[in-house]
Amino acid sequence: MEKFKYPDINPLRIEMSDECQVYKGLEGICVKESRICYIDGKGSRLYYRGYNIMDLVEHSKYEEVVYLLLFGELPSREELESFERKLASKRRLPDGLRGLIRSLPKDSDPMDFLRTTVSAMSLFDDGGDETEKGIGLIAKAPVMLAEFHRYRSGLEPLEPREELSQAGNFLYMMFGKVPEGSEERVMDRAFLLLADHGLCASTFASLVTASTLADIYASITTAIGTLAGPLHGGANLQVLKMLEEVGSPDRAESYVEGMLKSGKRIWGFGHRVYKNFDPRYRAFKRMAREMAELRGRMDLFETAEKVEEAALKRLAHKNIYPNVDFYSGLVYYFLGIPQDLAITMFAISRMAGWVAHILEYWEQNRLIRPKAKYVGELDKKYVPIEER
Repeated sequence: MEKFKYPDINPLRIEMSDECQVYKGLEGICVKESRICYIDGKGSRLYYRGYNIMDLVEHSKYEEVVYLLLFGELPSREELESFERKLASKRRLPDGLRGLIRSLPKDSDPMDFLRTTVSAMSLFDDGGDETEKGIGLIAKAPVMLAEFHRYRSGLEPLEPREELSQAGNFLYMMFGKVPEGSEERVMDRAFLLLADHGLCASTFASLVTASTLADIYASITTAIGTLAGPLHGGANLQVLKMLEEVGSPDRAESYVEGMLKSGKRIWGFGHRVYKNFDPRYRAFKRMAREMAELRGRMDLFETAEKVEEAALKRLAHKNIYPNVDFYSGLVYYFLGIPQDLAITMFAISRMAGWVAHILEYWEQNRLIRPKAKYVGELDKKYVPIEER
């Protein structure tokens, strides 16, 4: 048999194989086909599995939408009741995980806490396929956050109540009382509105991890780490801080003028996809008004509204409009949720979408491995360390 002959390699004739067009931020690049979410950025519309988000927020509830995202269809009454029981049965945290929560520093950043505990959940996994594990994550994430809040506040932890909805149980475990109907409904809508949003940075990051066939815990941990950045999930907290700085409705005009003149951004404005109003913003604004009236804090809502009006006058011609963050933080504030938990509220809501996209990607998995366009030097002469 003839011996294999390796091809000659001429170091002086390197053919650059990295010639490719760079799309910064992967803007405009499609990496998968999806049936889960569609965003009409120009028409200000958002769809979950073909259903307009405004129809869902008006007529549906979070558990229904989670089922829709995971399984592709709205459930029948019997299917919904069975799914609600399954979610409720998976809420209780393993004793080891509860012990871990109590061992963490009470001043931990909430997103660091959530990232750490979701990762640790893999150590207490009770079996089942990846779909079952994903449902467990959706069920347990709000419970973990509520337990952390009570722990750092010096309060006794509470056991989850299976007869309550995801939203109702979360508020109960946070504050120790069953919420009023209006509070539960607002919390439920907030969960629903943030359940998915296509291939945002955190969802894409989760798919990169999932494409290696790492498990769902690792994939969701990646998503949480990505969401923590202020350019993704942190803006609703920044909006609250901005409104505190403004102080009152009569100062909104001068505040916005000063911020824009100094080259600073108005938090809660602008979106990578929407070149019109974010449809979720409209729903959150209605909820913020409803809660402001309930709490007797119309002054704070009116301050936000005046900031919005002042910013629109100066930014709308650039297709920069309010996004989901502008009023969502205000809704959480009126519900009594501490400001530093605003980003984690995004995470526990989006758990459903993350899980749905990961499961969908695995149906036709391919390792995500993009290229980089090399623009550096080649064949540099090596200089021994003594001569450098």
